[in-house]
Amino acid sequence: MENHLGFYLTNDSNETIELPVNPAEVTVKRESDDKSETVIKLGEVNLLGEDKLQEISIESSLPMVPKEAHYASAVEFLNSAQDYIDWIENARKLKKPIRLVISTTKISLKSTIASFEYGMKNGYDGEYIYTLSLKEFRPFEAKKIGIKQQPEKTVEERPSPPAKVGIGSVVVVNGQLHRDSQGNGPGLTEQNAKRKISLVVPGATYPYHVTTLDGGARGWVKESDVRSA
Repeated sequence: MENHLGFYLTNDSNETIELPVNPAEVTVKRESDDKSETVIKLGEVNLLGEDKLQEISIESSLPMVPKEAHYASAVEFLNSAQDYIDWIENARKLKKPIRLVISTTKISLKSTIASFEYGMKNGYDGEYIYTLSLKEFRPFEAKKIGIKQQPEKTVEERPSPPAKVGIGSVVVVNGQLHRDSQGNGPGLTEQNAKRKISLVVPGATYPYHVTTLDGGARGWVKESDVRSA
């Protein structure tokens, strides 16, 4: 049987059947996903695409009792046409690929059952006429792409700038009092005393004149001797 031409289908469970009657003809459709584009000063060009899935359509018959049909071509048969229909339908419903092999040719295609149509013609009940459309199956694996989380930027808290002091500011004084802004007439020393600035002489050695909160004069102090209260 080396030169036997047979159409064999193998399902996901590795069960193989031979179609009982070879089709009169079979065509393998192969095409590319080409696209046409218009290029300035050149016109329409053809951009070559990738190979599209192969397609094969088989049109033949299923005798009601295959082994008794004089025109049957298979070596081995299932018991009835319905057995072939059930086999194909079960393979289709499993949604798993099958393989078509045409002996004496190089055609071997892993495929899915795109469609399966069958019925009777011309009122003849001795066979079913069917069309089996197969489409190439290419295995692929979907990969989940994670989005890399960017590390949160930490913002260093900057210390608040020291509060500016001026005339009318309430301050805490730690230092010696003087009679004038030049440092003449040193007097008492204040310690954590809450005072109010009444006069300011920029650039002086003792630029701030402080008073009590109710306005009583105390004296002149260094800039480093006061801080905002």
